[in-house]
Amino acid sequence: MIYKSPFPEITVPDVPLAQFVLQHAMELGDAPALIDGPSGRTLSYKQVAGGSRLVASSLAKKGFGKGDVFAIWMPNIPEYAIPFLAVSMLGGINTTLNSLYTPDEARYQLNDTGAQYLVTIPQFMERALPAVQGTSVKEIFVMGEAEGATPFMSLMQSDGQLPDVKINPKEDLVVLPYSSGTSGRPKGVMLTHSNLVAQILQVSATGVFVDGDVIIGVLPFYHIYGMVLILLLSLAKGNRMVSVPRFDMEMFLQVMEKYDVTIAPLVPPIVLGLAKHPIVDKFNLSKLRTITSGAAPLGAELEIACMKRLNCLVLQGYGMTEVSAASQINPGDASKIRHGSVGWTVSNMESKIVQVETGQDAPPGVSGEVCVRGPNRMVGYWNNPEATAATIDAEGWLHTGDVGYFDEEGYLYVVDRVKELIKYNAYQVAPAELEAVLVTHPMIADCAVIPHPDPEAGEIPKAFIVKKGDVTAEEIMLYVSDRVAPFKKIRAVEFVDSIPKSASGKILRRILIEQDRSMK
Repeated sequence: MIYKSPFPEITVPDVPLAQFVLQHAMELGDAPALIDGPSGRTLSYKQVAGGSRLVASSLAKKGFGKGDVFAIWMPNIPEYAIPFLAVSMLGGINTTLNSLYTPDEARYQLNDTGAQYLVTIPQFMERALPAVQGTSVKEIFVMGEAEGATPFMSLMQSDGQLPDVKINPKEDLVVLPYSSGTSGRPKGVMLTHSNLVAQILQVSATGVFVDGDVIIGVLPFYHIYGMVLILLLSLAKGNRMVSVPRFDMEMFLQVMEKYDVTIAPLVPPIVLGLAKHPIVDKFNLSKLRTITSGAAPLGAELEIACMKRLNCLVLQGYGMTEVSAASQINPGDASKIRHGSVGWTVSNMESKIVQVETGQDAPPGVSGEVCVRGPNRMVGYWNNPEATAATIDAEGWLHTGDVGYFDEEGYLYVVDRVKELIKYNAYQVAPAELEAVLVTHPMIADCAVIPHPDPEAGEIPKAFIVKKGDVTAEEIMLYVSDRVAPFKKIRAVEFVDSIPKSASGKILRRILIEQDRSMK
């Protein structure tokens, strides 16, 4: 059974992303567009549009053009939008790097994309300099000043003249974020101008975001959720977005109160804090109308607890990088929200449930793999036709790797995952990537990594280790933490005699997960 969207049908204009996102910039002029929450530093709509054009002009004069890749490695600051939109104007492709990446992790993405330029901040230079070694990056730009980099402000010194670039919104890529998809190492997700324009219009049609909103930007802009549903959507709607460079509960609450934030796109660990942390009572959040939660499951009880404490709507959505952010979301109408559900399929999309055992479509109430298709679905994975073919079938359905079911009213409930990814505080952690690090340890003969339930983080990476010699759990965890971003760290270790595997040698992770759950 195919589920159509109950939301209004949208018309996706055939325009480039920057033109669409900045459509209100001239009329809004000096109105605040992007605000740095801690400092109050503000960029107006005129500054965002004008600055993006100046930077685009400078990059064009350096030879950067259509199809070239530009890397952004920065925390959430208002200036994030300027290189992003400048690159878009030239038909270039943005690739956004995780702020927590090690030099090796960043180098992998830079090499995979063939990025020509990188923009970062002075505090990241210690990692950025070694990261670009051996890559095609010609120059590092820095917000401010740092040795070994060109001040980003130098790109603002131009005549603003742009080359005549012919952009085909439906075919030309605009962003290349990295996702582990359903398994394995991170892969570049190819998203077009039309993909992102469609997604902004799809989410706007849900009624969750309204004109005049003040949006908190605490979720990272390098992640598809923060990039599209906070930064770009806010600019496209002519709203005000207040950014927070890193999450700290007290600073987050101070910013929420100071700027009268009306809508907060969040993830379950922050919702948990808002529901239970005693410090929340010290702040006036009376202007907060709606909290949206995504990127990981959120229980109905926690939704309701947070809603009652803050007297606002709390609603879930569901999606992934491969659908430009969201494929399902609850409507902005309180009477139509279903707690525990991730909501209805968004406008112009179709969804279905495929039974894992039989491959047949499932009726309402029967669980299976969630499959979706629509104008926001990715083109495929960058330089990886095998992974693309394994994810998108011949009829255009994207197989999400998540297990869920639809009820009779078309609300989706996500109940489990087919895919092997671990969701630690809404970050994606691929077990195979950690296993590849673990097996390099001289005292480890074999290993497997699984998601272990955690009340605060949702899941933590747990390693099962077959020892080759004397080694402690602490030594193993330290070994991994020195080689990966903090959110990927192994946080629990269990020593075993052997790792269960199939006849073909594939780790039978499900057996380990069942053993782990039975020990609780």
